[in-house]
Amino acid sequence: MEVIRQDILLGKLTPGQKLVVADLKEHYQVGASPIREALVQLSWKKYVKFAPQKGCWVAPVSVEELTDLFNAHQLISHELLKKAIVQGDEAWELNILTSYHKLSRINPTSDDADLSEWEQRHGDFHIAILSGSNSPVLLDLYLDIYEQLKRYRHIWLSHTRESENRYNDDGEHEALMKAVLDRDIEHAQAILNNHSKNAVSSVSPYLELYHDN
Repeated sequence: MEVIRQDILLGKLTPGQKLVVADLKEHYQVGASPIREALVQLSWKKYVKFAPQKGCWVAPVSVEELTDLFNAHQLISHELLKKAIVQGDEAWELNILTSYHKLSRINPTSDDADLSEWEQRHGDFHIAILSGSNSPVLLDLYLDIYEQLKRYRHIWLSHTRESENRYNDDGEHEALMKAVLDRDIEHAQAILNNHSKNAVSSVSPYLELYHDN
């Protein structure tokens, strides 16, 4: 499943593209059963969609879905962030510092950047902040939404973009880290709001490329 998932994230399998088991079997050099199982699992993660009697496609993308995902992401993040800032301990603070340092070591605008590794470190940083909330149910909901947002983030991060058009956080992650460690709930939430708005406005123009799929 992971290889197909990565090919969807990296744009080798594009939004709206039909997925034919025979073609995937030949491409990945595996049997039909593992391919079918992988597609079912990816449908649970909403990376692919099934249509009765018609087949399977890479899940489409849209500005409407992106906005809805970020709105839900923001609501849950705000509650987790508030809980984490109130309850987080010294180990939580150290984990935030460590994860930020690892994230800052990769520049996603660089032509030789490992974008998959950046994505992993980016997720680790945000999870490190929210993990202090001690709210596993809410955190699971957050992770489900974050997984869906990865498809959109990779469209933005793509190496096919000119470097100046790729993601650049303009210091937002560092500012978020400092606000959280300062236990400033209002400032941290404001930064998170701006972070989400910038993401939506930056990704949205690229979704037109898939409008006809």
